[in-house]
Amino acid sequence: MKSLMMMIRQVGESTISIVVSIILFLFNGIKFIVSLPAKLISHIKEFLADTDAVLKESLIALSICAVGDLCAGIILGNMEFFLKTYPGLMVIIPGAIGMRGNIFGSFGSRLSTHLHIGTLSPEFKRSEILDENITASLILTMVLSVLLAVIAKIICIIFNFESISLYDFVMISFIAGLFSTIIMLPITMFISLKSFEGGWDPDNITTPFIAAVGDFFTLPAIILSVMTVNLIGFHPMVKMILFAVIIIITLASLISGYTSDNEVRHIVRQSTPVLFFCSILGTLAGGILNNSISTLLNNQTLLTLVPLFSGESGGLVSILGARLSSALHSGLIDPVLRPKKHTMENFIAIVTLAVVMYPLIGFLAESSTLAFGNVGVGFPQSLSISFLAGMILILIMLLVVFYISTISYRRGFDPDNIVIPLSTSLTDSISTLILIVVSLGILSMF
Repeated sequence: MKSLMMMIRQVGESTISIVVSIILFLFNGIKFIVSLPAKLISHIKEFLADTDAVLKESLIALSICAVGDLCAGIILGNMEFFLKTYPGLMVIIPGAIGMRGNIFGSFGSRLSTHLHIGTLSPEFKRSEILDENITASLILTMVLSVLLAVIAKIICIIFNFESISLYDFVMISFIAGLFSTIIMLPITMFISLKSFEGGWDPDNITTPFIAAVGDFFTLPAIILSVMTVNLIGFHPMVKMILFAVIIIITLASLISGYTSDNEVRHIVRQSTPVLFFCSILGTLAGGILNNSISTLLNNQTLLTLVPLFSGESGGLVSILGARLSSALHSGLIDPVLRPKKHTMENFIAIVTLAVVMYPLIGFLAESSTLAFGNVGVGFPQSLSISFLAGMILILIMLLVVFYISTISYRRGFDPDNIVIPLSTSLTDSISTLILIVVSLGILSMF
């Protein structure tokens, strides 16, 4: 009897303990759920406090750049005559746009790093660092312009695209590169130095602005170079002589860069292989566009959206790359293969910007198409294409940029020479493919 009473007592105590535990668990659960909004608001406030400058500066820069990208899109949307008269020209366009952004985006990123660590004054005056970076950018422009033309011709041959001659490709690419460089060099220096002097972070300003300026001026430069080649290439012998002169100048510049005894050698040696690979990616993107040329020409909104989408995506990726590069140089983040707090804050900031910018550029593409009296695809379709393709792309590129930055830094390379050109070129090629696939998918549903 005594043992029975003891057993009943133990069962009663266990039951009470379980009931109390369940009540406490439910209480804590309810308390946690009730506190979630407050915690969420607190985390949002903390995030906004940490990234307020990044979001404001980047959003302003990307919005202004969207105007430049829109102009580029409008130009491309009205280049039907040139695209039909000079077959294969579409193959070189993404690579040329990307090359300008890669070379001068890296130039701006290097200036930004020098400004952050105090080795460069924001005063707009001649210095050894500026001279070396300008020289390296000129050499890279000449070398990559020729390589881009050769790769574009090879792509046309491999995929059996009708195209202009190699002579024309090289001259158009080289002359367009020089025209763009004359404009891009002073603009890049001005934006980098003056934004820092004005208290803005060049990492948030320089790369998207440079990408937009590159997008805006590259297409007119290509048109101008086509007209120039037609003007001076009235005889095949003249074309051959000009082609030979371009090759000699390019080889001499490359040798000079590789054998120099200052920072030029470092920049050219690290950048050339990366930019060469980027040129291949850019021309592959052009090949994808050229293969879909009939779809693009029949849908002016999509043709207008191509530079907008590529430019804004490149701007977002470049902001992330420049910020991670500066953070690695200054010790704010460690070169580990797992994203930590500072990196995650940058990720969230980029996604936040993407959620705002992609619908905006879809709206701009459709609006400009209708404004010029062309038939659009419709606002719901345009916004859906831009937003869906953009979010797919940016979620992929967050990790790609992070690992390129970290691995290049761990292996002793300067991320300023590698991250932006490689990540933006990957962005150009992947964005083109994603944009075309998403466009075809959404348009087939309506």
